[in-house]
Amino acid sequence: MNPTDVAIYGAAGYGGQELLRYLAGHPAFRVTAATSSRHAGKTVESVLPGLAGFYPDLTFVTPDTPLDDAVQAVFLATPHGASEAIATRLLTARPDLRVVDLSMDFRPETSGFVYGLVETNRERIRAASRVANPGCFATGALLALAPLYENNALEGPAMLSQTTGSSGSGAVEKPGTHHPERVQDMRAYKVLSHQHEAEIRAEMARFGSKAEGWMVPQSGPFARGIFTVAHATLARDVDVDTLYRARYGAETFVRLRDGTPTLRHVARTNFCDLAVHRRGDRVVVLSTIDNLGKGMAGQAIQNMNLICGFAEDAGLLVPGANA
Repeated sequence: MNPTDVAIYGAAGYGGQELLRYLAGHPAFRVTAATSSRHAGKTVESVLPGLAGFYPDLTFVTPDTPLDDAVQAVFLATPHGASEAIATRLLTARPDLRVVDLSMDFRPETSGFVYGLVETNRERIRAASRVANPGCFATGALLALAPLYENNALEGPAMLSQTTGSSGSGAVEKPGTHHPERVQDMRAYKVLSHQHEAEIRAEMARFGSKAEGWMVPQSGPFARGIFTVAHATLARDVDVDTLYRARYGAETFVRLRDGTPTLRHVARTNFCDLAVHRRGDRVVVLSTIDNLGKGMAGQAIQNMNLICGFAEDAGLLVPGANA
């Protein structure tokens, strides 16, 4: 197979670093361009020593460096607000480019970008060339609730308590999100006002559900992962265990667990682990993802695999760890 040349914009951020890590072993993609405003002119290996030996000839360039004609696919791992201008410039010059944007600039669906939650939108993504990667909180919440809202089995809003690691705040430290300030602390933020609520509402509405997801995001004392607790009320009697097994039994990257999923088993992977509990008409669904994996770079590659016609799991079958 001739490799498909890929460019990563914002390759020195946490999402870009994860893209480089996954793509180093991808059977069909070859990274030939990586941009970084802060590190332009430096080799990738000098800035990211963990990738030593994998990208010996790759040097960071500025985002305005002309894109080589051989590049067929682009990942935008740039900050929120920056991706739209880059995508517009690239697609004006090269309408044939396949683009996956990891920011919120095209969510849930704008400017011809398809919402990229693969497990609920696979065939539309497969037919697309531009995909808006979902937010990390939205991914954890929607995968937890999809079997219920797809079957119109929710009564009223689902309450979402979601705890995220410090890497979700990006590679540049900020007051309140910098890891030393949260490693022995716990706090909520943007209560009932987080931007990912719009994604959750839009995706639920696409299936005709009138339910909503009300979020309480929390900063956790760890680096990677999102632990979601979704509380929901059933609109009718449903065998939730059978429903979830039937819905996710054939999904490569969603695994059902007994009791509770754990963050360490999904860290540095593209998996989402779920556990479902019911008492009467109340359901609690627990989900875990790596915010930089299934919540970001892993899912972006899953999307790009689909729109480029490759196996959905190519380059992504990496097991989790037990310690």
